[in-house]
Amino acid sequence: MTDKNVNPDDSDENRDDNVDERFADIVDDVDIDADQSATDSQAPEELSRESQLEALLAERTEDLQRLQAEYVNYKRRVDRDRALSRQSGVDKVITDLMPVLDSIAMARQHGEVEGGFKLVVDELEKVADNHGLTSFGEVGDAFDPNLHEALMQMPMEGVSVTSVSQVMQPGYKLGDRVLRPARVAVSDPDPNATATNEPGQPDDESGDEE
Repeated sequence: MTDKNVNPDDSDENRDDNVDERFADIVDDVDIDADQSATDSQAPEELSRESQLEALLAERTEDLQRLQAEYVNYKRRVDRDRALSRQSGVDKVITDLMPVLDSIAMARQHGEVEGGFKLVVDELEKVADNHGLTSFGEVGDAFDPNLHEALMQMPMEGVSVTSVSQVMQPGYKLGDRVLRPARVAVSDPDPNATATNEPGQPDDESGDEE
């Protein structure tokens, strides 16, 4: 049953007022500034996280590069030490072998290297050659203080420079290194040595025109 005293227009107005009040309540519950602040704060946090990852990546890359450099230097040192150790072993063996080679050289000078002994000598000298060992020091060589050790002076005719006049003990080189200088006697230049005439000079024996 309808209340005849109720005005229909009043019901519509009351309904509109209720809607407005409910909208106002909803709007009041929402903090627009807080939502905006939350949205704005996400970007710096994401940028900060990305920066941290980039910094961590750069740090790990630097650690890896340093580790690689240390490994390269370590390998280089190991290779160098291995080569030095090997060369030191070769030097010791060759040094111990030099007196034997001296005896062989003396026996060769006296014609005593023959028969089965010659085969042993040939093999021994072959081993020395394979390691780069060479002997030096011959009569007539120009004296070199880097190669020769002068023990005495012995004149020798016909030399124009200080020369080796006798070899007491040959010297040895291993590659380019002198293991032992040759022990020699030396001769000063012979004052009677004939000097070579320079081109264009007159012959001393040519006669004068009459």
